[in-house]
Parts: sequence; C-alpha cells; structure tokens
Amino acid sequence: MPRYIKTSPQLNYVPVSLEALRIDSVLNFDLYVQVDRNKLSLYRSAALPFTEATMRRLIEHGVTTLYIDGSSRKEYQIYMEENLAEILRSPDLPEAKKASILYDTSTELIRDVLENPTYGENIRRSKNMVQNTISYMLQGREAFLNLLRLTSVNYTVYTHSVNVCTLSVALAQRLKNADQKFLYELGIGALLHDIGKARVSERILNKTTALSAMEQEIMRRHPRWGVEMLRETGEVPAAAYSAVLQHHERGGRKGYPDKLDMHEMHVYGKIVAIADSFDAMTTERVYQKAMETYPALKLMHTLKGHFDSELLREFTMLLGPDGEPISTSSETAE
Repeated sequence: MPRYIKTSPQLNYVPVSLEALRIDSVLNFDLYVQVDRNKLSLYRSAALPFTEATMRRLIEHGVTTLYIDGSSRKEYQIYMEENLAEILRSPDLPEAKKASILYDTSTELIRDVLENPTYGENIRRSKNMVQNTISYMLQGREAFLNLLRLTSVNYTVYTHSVNVCTLSVALAQRLKNADQKFLYELGIGALLHDIGKARVSERILNKTTALSAMEQEIMRRHPRWGVEMLRETGEVPAAAYSAVLQHHERGGRKGYPDKLDMHEMHVYGKIVAIADSFDAMTTERVYQKAMETYPALKLMHTLKGHFDSELLREFTMLLGPDGEPISTSSETAE
C-alpha cells in the first residue's frame, strides 16, 4: 500500500515507482520530484503524455521514484488499473515488481469498494482486477510465490481481501476441473468475500477487546449483507455468491450464517473458507499474534471436519516447498 510522507503540515504526497508509468500514456495527475529532504518540485503537469524521452531523462538523473499529491490518489489508481494488463505483460519489468504493483493496486481498489460497495463501477473494476490476477497467476508457480511474499502480516480488511483472493485462485489452479470460468467466479467471490463488512460499524471492526454477544451477532450478518450488496449491483455471477455467503461455514454445522454441513457447501465456499481461515491465523491483529505457516496448517488439520479434507491437503501442498507435501501432525484428519 502506498506510504504517505509529510513535506509540510498541509500536504501529503504518495510515492510512485517510475517503472509503473507507461510510455506514451496520458497522466491525469501532476508528477513531482524530490529535490531535498523536505521539498518536492513539480516535474510534469497532468494531461501531458509521459514520453520515452521523459523516462530516459529521469533514469539518467537517477530518479526511480516520483510523487503525486495525495488528493490525486484516485486518478492514479484508475490510471494503474487501466494500464495494469500492459504492465503485467511488460518484458522489461522484473516479475517481483509486477507482483508488487498488482498487489498494491488490488489493495487500493478494495478500499474504494468498501467505501461504496453497491456502486456498479467499483464492482466492474473488481472484475477486471480478478481477470488480471488470474492472467498473472497462470504464468506459473513463481507468480503465486511473488504475490505470497507480499502478503501483509498486519491485518487490514483490504489486504486480507487480496490475500484471500490470491490463495483461493492458487488453490483452485491445483484442481483438475478449474477452468477459466471456475477461476473467475471463484476469484471475484474471494476478492469481495468481506464486502458485507461495509455495513459493520468501524467501532466493531476495530474493537481491540472481545465482542459482546450483540456485536458478534452483527458481525455474523456480514456474509448475507455481502450477497445482498452484490445482488443489488447485478454485476457478479450468481455462482460467486457462494464464496461470499459460505466463507465462515464449517463442516459439522459449526459455522455461520446457515450452519451448513460440508456436503451442503459449494466448492467455492469450501475453498474460500480455507483461504480466509489461513490468512486470519497468519495475520497480526491487536488481539492475536500471527502464526507461522506450518503451525497454522497443523491447527487447521486438527480441526476435525471443519474444512474439506481433500482441499486442505491440496492447500498444504500448495504452501510447501515447490508445491510438494509438507508434514502436519494430523494430515489424515477428516
């Protein structure tokens, strides 16, 4: 996620990687260069094409980072989304950098979605983001590992949504029946699985102590609220609703909101339940220390019947070295 820096009491500027800017594209935001520790200078005004000569001059002067005014964040975000497919195809950009741009752009998109979850344009942007994510991850295991290395240890609903999408799509890629339609429907459901939290108050979402019974009841409504919001937009395939509605369901009728048994869950719900739980366990929160990968997987295997056993085994292999099995204390747990 972009990190804001202070240059005066009034202004915030967002750092932008030079590598992220496309030659011959028109920028809808001003670009600044840092001239000393506390001073930025306007380098290029909005609406001017970013040319090869411009890029070359910056490189010659050792400039790798430019800045935009924080008030132009949304214009920059839209620019990144519109150019993301080209960025991810660029042969000149390091793969790790592509992953970083994809991850940061996805995270900022989810911020916009949760601010206005029933705005159709935001959902359409999410659909495009999922297509770009799938295209990138279909390049091979290294693409997934590049994204996995970026997953934030500190929890935010924005990074969590991107992590769950990444893990869900990667798990689905291991399945024989996961065609492009499968990956897309699953991916959009996974990316938007927590959209219902837009209706939960910040006080509850950010509470640092245990939730009261009433607060827990409100929180448990977010899967249904998420489906309601997506239905309202009319933009998402109905099959994707399963990932949103069922990501907190657990086998043996131990989950919510419908207390489903495992055989009653859709495969999208089963996949996102695993990805959501793993990311929650391995993320630092004010009330919970982040677990390491292997202890988290071992714990998931010991929760007998909570997760689909075959999918959990595949997930365990996914996170092993080179996609090979890793040892857990209860690998045969059903």
